[in-house]
Amino acid sequence: MDDHDAAKDVIERLKVPIPDLPTLLSLLVAPLESLGLLPPRFRRYNLNPLPANAINPWKHIPPIQRSLIQHILPTWDTLLAENDATSVVDQYFCPDSFSNASQTAGKLAILSYSTLITLPFTEYSMRILEHLAVEYPVDRLHTATFGWKEFDLASRNVTWEDCIRSIVMVPAKVANAVGGQSVMPGLEHGAYFNQVSKRTEVLIHTLSSQPSPKDALHSVTYLIVKLVNLGVFPPTPPTARSQPSFFQTALPTIRSRLKAEDAKAYSSCWSTLMLDVPSSLSLRSILTSLFASLSTVEPSLDPSLFHRVRVKEETQILSEVVGCVTPDKEELWETATSLIIGRDWDEARARIFICWVSGGSMDGKVNLKALGAFLDSVLEIWSSSTHIKHSLLSRHRYTTSLLLITASYFPPSSKEVNNLALSPLFIQAISTYISHLDHSVRRCGMLAAEVIAHLINKRLDFGEWDGDDSGKPWARELQNLLKARDVDVDTISHLGTDDIEIEEITAPDAASKASATARSPKPHRAAFASSTSGYDSDDSVTGYASEQSSRSNSPTPSELAEIEKDPTLNVGVKKVARPVYLAQLGELLRGGGNKVGPDDPHEADKIEVALDYAEELIRKKRGFGTELSENAVNLVYALLGLHNNYNLDGFEVKRQGALNALVACCPRKSAPALIEEYFKNQYSADQRYVALNALALGARELASLPVPPSIVPVERTSFPSKTLPPALHRRYITNEANTKALRTITDDITRLAIDKQKEPETDKVPELVRERRLRLKKPTRIMEMTQSAKPSFIIPPKPKSTTFTEVAAEYFIMPLVNRFWLFLRDEQTREDRTAYQEGRHRYHGAGTGLILNPLILAQFIRALAVLVNASQNAPEWLSLIAPDSLDLAVTLGTRPVSQYGDADSDDEETTSKEKSQGKEASVLTSALELALVILDGCLEVDDGRTMSLEHTPLVLAVGEWANKVFTTLEAGMKLEGGGGLHEVSLRRAAAGVLLKVDSLTSRWRRSMIDVA
Repeated sequence: MDDHDAAKDVIERLKVPIPDLPTLLSLLVAPLESLGLLPPRFRRYNLNPLPANAINPWKHIPPIQRSLIQHILPTWDTLLAENDATSVVDQYFCPDSFSNASQTAGKLAILSYSTLITLPFTEYSMRILEHLAVEYPVDRLHTATFGWKEFDLASRNVTWEDCIRSIVMVPAKVANAVGGQSVMPGLEHGAYFNQVSKRTEVLIHTLSSQPSPKDALHSVTYLIVKLVNLGVFPPTPPTARSQPSFFQTALPTIRSRLKAEDAKAYSSCWSTLMLDVPSSLSLRSILTSLFASLSTVEPSLDPSLFHRVRVKEETQILSEVVGCVTPDKEELWETATSLIIGRDWDEARARIFICWVSGGSMDGKVNLKALGAFLDSVLEIWSSSTHIKHSLLSRHRYTTSLLLITASYFPPSSKEVNNLALSPLFIQAISTYISHLDHSVRRCGMLAAEVIAHLINKRLDFGEWDGDDSGKPWARELQNLLKARDVDVDTISHLGTDDIEIEEITAPDAASKASATARSPKPHRAAFASSTSGYDSDDSVTGYASEQSSRSNSPTPSELAEIEKDPTLNVGVKKVARPVYLAQLGELLRGGGNKVGPDDPHEADKIEVALDYAEELIRKKRGFGTELSENAVNLVYALLGLHNNYNLDGFEVKRQGALNALVACCPRKSAPALIEEYFKNQYSADQRYVALNALALGARELASLPVPPSIVPVERTSFPSKTLPPALHRRYITNEANTKALRTITDDITRLAIDKQKEPETDKVPELVRERRLRLKKPTRIMEMTQSAKPSFIIPPKPKSTTFTEVAAEYFIMPLVNRFWLFLRDEQTREDRTAYQEGRHRYHGAGTGLILNPLILAQFIRALAVLVNASQNAPEWLSLIAPDSLDLAVTLGTRPVSQYGDADSDDEETTSKEKSQGKEASVLTSALELALVILDGCLEVDDGRTMSLEHTPLVLAVGEWANKVFTTLEAGMKLEGGGGLHEVSLRRAAAGVLLKVDSLTSRWRRSMIDVA
């Protein structure tokens, strides 16, 4: 057996059951001994040693590592721990400190990252990753990667990039694996990346001592860019331990190294690294984080020697880490100056930036060319009319400080200062500043005029700097600061001034808050109440005697089912196979016409089998590849276009369940297809109800809101003589449920919105709230967790599913609203074209079964209300969903959609009139309920601020509309169709809208625009 076969035999034997522990140890120690990594105390188990070069780490170690995680540890972990032999397994992933310096140990550590990341996480694998982060940090892995002389530079770069990708994936992978459980301290997001940041600085220092560090810095650049993309260079200092920061972690060490003897090579290495960053966005993030991590100088404008030394020392940090910033370094210059001028910093940062741009922080020589270019950029921003009129006072003070401190670095009466004083931009800006209504802002311009005039030996004195009001103290501090330059201070004699302790800012303990937070109860599932039996007009009907027929009795449905199942009557007839793929399901739903052969199943059997398994199959295919997304649209067409031509049992319920499942499982494909089909004139009212129900119920399922069960027969307790035969009874009850589903959900939503106005007074008294919480809240008890209850392995999490907030605006609500407006425009245009014709030649847009029919239109508005309620947490809710839906509700509630009304015709005029009245009342009620849902959502999301301030006319129009409806009802006037339940619902909806509008206007009345 050659060396390759011997290694392969070990790998194969690790995958099959192993009889005992000695056999297992003999298999594990042989590869380690061949690699030179076996601890001495385990050499007695090496009964079948392998040759020295039998194991190729790149080829043989990953299969062994996977076998250990997947096969060995789940079975042998307890026995290995009892015999103190777990370290043999650890040696394959994280070799001990005695082997750490070897080249092979570094290879195994690199391979361990890639292996552990790709396998489901266990407690053991996370413990190994925590040890790897400490024992084999990024600088050690860099040495291991680029120390392989057997590979060329390109191969080593590829290996390094793969290693870095695995390293930075660890915290996110671990957090997803543990879910809500605690993470090991070393693998927490903040602590892990702070450690990576610290070791990255060590790597840079190590490379700076090499003869040619520039060649090796490209690999460090890749690491830095990865850290930038992961947010390790935050724009502001972090306020919590969970937020990593490269410079907050590494900057103290960088300061100390810049004072060492090899500081020049170290500084050159950093400067080269900054210029080597490939993306300007990455460079911008790095510089922003560095600027924000500099030490704070307080007070910002203190002209004392101590503070000037601190300013120059911070400037030296920038000069030695980033390098000198000059217009010749085009990318660095544009990025740095845009950050300095474009962001809001304090005046102390302005002093540091200008001292850095001047280039005199190291040798004392000021770069007037760079200062002149920087002064022009500052003047362009400072003199902008938009900046003068709309910027905050802090921004004005910062830009004025930049302008005047930069100008003070030039010699008196220099060419640059004279050009500034005579610049049309500067002169025009001074006049704009002086005419500003804010005294503090006005004095910024006046101070600039005085200082620039003094620099060119001209006299200008406004005489308004005495006192403590309107920015006068700030102006005096800046004038005192300009008497000398920070760049002229000698820091050699003040070396101890920068020994300032940096206090770590941490957020309050979030864990204690989390434990004190009461858990919110789970939402109850929607329950559809069945109507109670009451007075029936059929009670007074009595039967009468009839002659017995000579014909035999018709068979009952059960007898027909038995006859159909009789095997002697169905010899040779093929059964319809259960579909296992969605393409097969679509073929069964579409059917193929009549039977082709005598033994082929009938089309009714195909449709019945397809409907029986449609919902189950659709839900099973969720999250499995692209099969569902590829077939979703075809299934929507097939299911929506079905007709119950064969009187199949449960047809409506099964079809509705399948469409609900399509919308919930594949919303990006199914919802737009359903919306597009809904506005086609080829469907009946029942099919339109099915489409609306699918959109609403599927959306609620995506939003994790209560939904009715998918397939539950409706049972009603009625006396047998008052019901139809069981089959017909179930059929008509099911059809009625299709129309009641949305109505019931909408009623629940509006009732909840109105009930929110009834806040108990006890909720407004802090003492009563605290007493009630202490009385009701149970203390958390400590429970002992047995060893058997501790999970040794963690089940990998399921892939993230789509939530409704992600797709609500783009795939549900906005397509539905926009498509309705287009449809309404087309229908009204057709009516206008035929308005001068008579009789049947005149087009009616609100005919029976059409979309603008009041009965169907009310159902459409209810579906929209359900969608709007479910999308309340969507990011587009305040800007798009709420205002556009409210506009639609007001339009449908106040404007006629058709100039001819309902086109239903009947022989009796009163019957037609009653139908039309009821339908119009339902549209008005639904529109008010939609408005109520939207206004309640606005109050929930931002207290109605956006809706009240940005859509004031719309809010006032809703209030006026609801007030008109409510006043009409209170005056005793009868609206069309306003009797019975319609009147109760209409009155309740109008009152609810009035309450919500009053809440909005009372909160934001002073800020709302008066449009009266």
